[in-house]
Amino acid sequence: MRIIIIGSVAAGTSVAAKARRNSEECEIVIYERDRDISYSACGLPYYIGQKGIERSDLTPRDACWFKKRFNMDVRTGYEVLTIDPSKKSIEVKDHHTGEIFEDFYDKLVIATGAKPINPDITGVDNNNVFTVRNIESADKIIGYIAKTFPKKAVIIGGGYIGLELLENLVKLGIDVVLIEREKSLAGKLDRDISIYLEEYLKDKKVKFLLGEEVSEITEKKVITKSGKSIEADFVVSCTGVRPNSKLAKEIGIETFDNGAIKINHKLETSMEDIYAVGDVAMSWSIIDGAPMYVPLGSTANKMGRICGDVLTGGALRFKGILGTGIFQVFDMAVAQTGMTEAQAKNKGYDIEVIHNLKPNQTEYFEESREMVIKAIADRKSAKILGVQIVGARGVDKRIDVFVSLISMGATVDQLFHLDLAYAPPFSTTKDPVMYTGMILSNAINGKNKIITPEELIKERDDYIVIDVRSPKQYGIGHIPGAVNIPLEKLRNKAKALPNSEKYVVHCNKGVSGNAAQNIMLNMGFDCYNLSGGYKNFKIYTQLSK
Repeated sequence: MRIIIIGSVAAGTSVAAKARRNSEECEIVIYERDRDISYSACGLPYYIGQKGIERSDLTPRDACWFKKRFNMDVRTGYEVLTIDPSKKSIEVKDHHTGEIFEDFYDKLVIATGAKPINPDITGVDNNNVFTVRNIESADKIIGYIAKTFPKKAVIIGGGYIGLELLENLVKLGIDVVLIEREKSLAGKLDRDISIYLEEYLKDKKVKFLLGEEVSEITEKKVITKSGKSIEADFVVSCTGVRPNSKLAKEIGIETFDNGAIKINHKLETSMEDIYAVGDVAMSWSIIDGAPMYVPLGSTANKMGRICGDVLTGGALRFKGILGTGIFQVFDMAVAQTGMTEAQAKNKGYDIEVIHNLKPNQTEYFEESREMVIKAIADRKSAKILGVQIVGARGVDKRIDVFVSLISMGATVDQLFHLDLAYAPPFSTTKDPVMYTGMILSNAINGKNKIITPEELIKERDDYIVIDVRSPKQYGIGHIPGAVNIPLEKLRNKAKALPNSEKYVVHCNKGVSGNAAQNIMLNMGFDCYNLSGGYKNFKIYTQLSK
């Protein structure tokens, strides 16, 4: 059997490696248009930031290595021009010589990845405008910085890559402005979580513009559609990617509206003996099976391994994704998995939403830092639908626990019963994951109802709000119209409150609010606890400013 693979970054080489591990009988050929193969594209912002990362660190394996280790033919500088499924052939151009020739396959794998979206901006093709597509594109940015010593830069796009690049350019001493056309950073997050990131960056004196679109790039300036002019010696466009599926479309392989190739559990396309893996292919949600395009190296490697197994008669099958992602900007880590609140609502779920503010470890450790966990669950099934976390430490550990649970269809009450590792340097006695389960369980079963800041603002006239913090804390800042009854006085003061009203109690983060809610409930009141307390409410009110 002759396997031809088009593309050799993450998915393509994973296909080849797994196929060879399974079988010595198949012939494996990889065609790659670029020079570099099997490289870490996710490390490019840090390579540009010159954090001691050498080019060789991102490209640890070349064509010779794959030939020696796996006995496969990796041809770099070769571009596949067309596919002819009737002849099971491809037309290839050798960019070293200009020769065009034909090759034949038994099984063909399309692993052509994704390409940057080229924004419709005047001047986007200028010599001082760059993208972050591959190592060669990163080399161009590094070379430009070394040659011209730029003082000012603009990044277009506030997604993962744009934010990671922002940090690395700032640390090089460059004055950076990030411009994002949407009204929030990291668009995969709900707005009430992205605001935590934005407030953090403001505290770091990082410059960014939201709700702005670039209309023109000149040699020394970037001009927005609203008329703002920002000085810039160079510009990096990080406006996202789209599937590089031109070859597939030309032969009628089924694709989605965004160009991603439709595949099944065996990574097969709609055309016999042709497979697709990595960023060129559409995934689907583990939760509900809906199409899901989240181009990540982790998914590409997974797809590649499964495809290599399928090609050689193995039993592995692709099960979908949750769209799990994580990135770091300076000391702030941001992670998410599963559905956002907005997505869950759009899909018609009756959801419970909570905000859990907890330290990553015992607070008497100096390095202890707070994290914010937003969790979304389905009230009907009590299953967790999605989680978003922001914080300085321990974010990766918690998001991976949630990923495992959602993947297995766990319900919220199972979170509390997890036997998680505990010692003061690593966690709190009840881990933030367990607390999240406690809050969700109590809310869903109706024992301790939660109200979000958004809901309280919309229904403010329906509730009497009781602030159970100290008078000093209340005086510094409070919810308009809230009554201050410190927790230690609540039992006596509550006796004089009308039983016919609905109440919302809150503290600063939620714990004392929960204690106050229990007092009120035990006295027969209809009472809600404010999700995330006053701190979360205050952050949320920034959204309207």
